Amino acid sequence: MLNAIYRLVAPRRFEVEFTDIDLTEGNVIVRPTYLSICNADQRYYQGKRAEDILQQKLPMALIHEGIGQVVYDPEGEFQPGETVVMIPNTPESEDEIIAENYRRDSKFRASGFDGFMQDVVDIRRDRIVSLPEGINPLVAAFTEIVSVSVHALTRFDKIAHKRRDCVGIWGDGNLGYITSVFFKAMFPETKLCIFGVNRDKLSDFTFADETYLVSQIPEDLCIDHAIECVGGEGSPKAINQIIDYIRPEGTISILGVSENPVSLNTRMMLEKGLRMFGSSRSGREDFIKTIELYQSNPEIPEYLQNIVGGVYKIRTIDDMRKAFEADIHKEFGKTIMIWS
Repeated sequence: MLNAIYRLVAPRRFEVEFTDIDLTEGNVIVRPTYLSICNADQRYYQGKRAEDILQQKLPMALIHEGIGQVVYDPEGEFQPGETVVMIPNTPESEDEIIAENYRRDSKFRASGFDGFMQDVVDIRRDRIVSLPEGINPLVAAFTEIVSVSVHALTRFDKIAHKRRDCVGIWGDGNLGYITSVFFKAMFPETKLCIFGVNRDKLSDFTFADETYLVSQIPEDLCIDHAIECVGGEGSPKAINQIIDYIRPEGTISILGVSENPVSLNTRMMLEKGLRMFGSSRSGREDFIKTIELYQSNPEIPEYLQNIVGGVYKIRTIDDMRKAFEADIHKEFGKTIMIWS
């Protein structure tokens, strides 16, 4: 079966390459329908990774967030036309202790091998999950990043001690918003406080109990645990501010990605006996749990609609470039490509 793959060959330049898919291997063939642009995709598109990394990874098809429709399943488990969420993480081994998204031999689409910018995707059947009818496809398109938050919150529930009177989430961007929505659904009895830098963005967190500008936090405020969703150059200030306001023996969950090492107030971490853990990516079980939460909490997809930003119909390579260029200049939200 002939397939077209749209690869980034150099910063800001896509080219199409035709390949042949072997239909006898037993994989499922999925036609992408809605794709979501991630910050990681942008770092490749704009050439913001180190030169040696770009030379190693490119050419490569971008996008690891998306849904599609089944075209062909040789085993008949999935029906033609059935909508599925595609899982980018692809484990190559089994491990009773280490989750699939942390195994060093796992592969990840759009970060080492081709992502979903293809006419059809040849994908292992354990890397797709059926999407129930009625869920907004514009929201379902970024289920991958949503599943990362669900994964982190699941780990938080296992690691953090049970005193959870008040939890703070630092970050008023997409990741902070998504994590906050799911935190309130998973821990409804806990007081949730959001800390950010943009008053307008904070006003969107209508489900939170309190919101604060990081420059105007009450001195007597204390939190039991915290989740950092800032990343980048803002990480050091956010994490150290968390250390200042968290109670002894609290847990700090790190989700924000930083390209540079972060300096921490380790003296106060030791004095307070704090725990800190990081979370990255997600696995099949996290996708399944995310979709279950979509269904059991119908307000979740409604809240997530608020971060759907630009929507672009993609028919040509020029359309792809325009979508990525528009995504660079967005202030908030997820850019969705309707993959026509």
